[in-house]
Amino acid sequence: MNNGIVIGKEQVPMARLLTLKTALRLELIGLTRGGRSAYSIVKGEFGFKGSRLKVLAQLEEYISGIAD
Repeated sequence: MNNGIVIGKEQVPMARLLTLKTALRLELIGLTRGGRSAYSIVKGEFGFKGSRLKVLAQLEEYISGIAD
């Protein structure tokens, strides 16, 4: 059985933010990937400053602010 989730185009930006948050959490525990890190993407797009942990906290605060 194949399981999946279907989202509409209005939900894509939030799905992307949640994916970046998850990728940043994985980077904190040592998992890396090819290409740009989630850390550099988030810092570049949102202008957050600090360590990976501080950037993650800022991203979580940003997401909770727009989810309200």
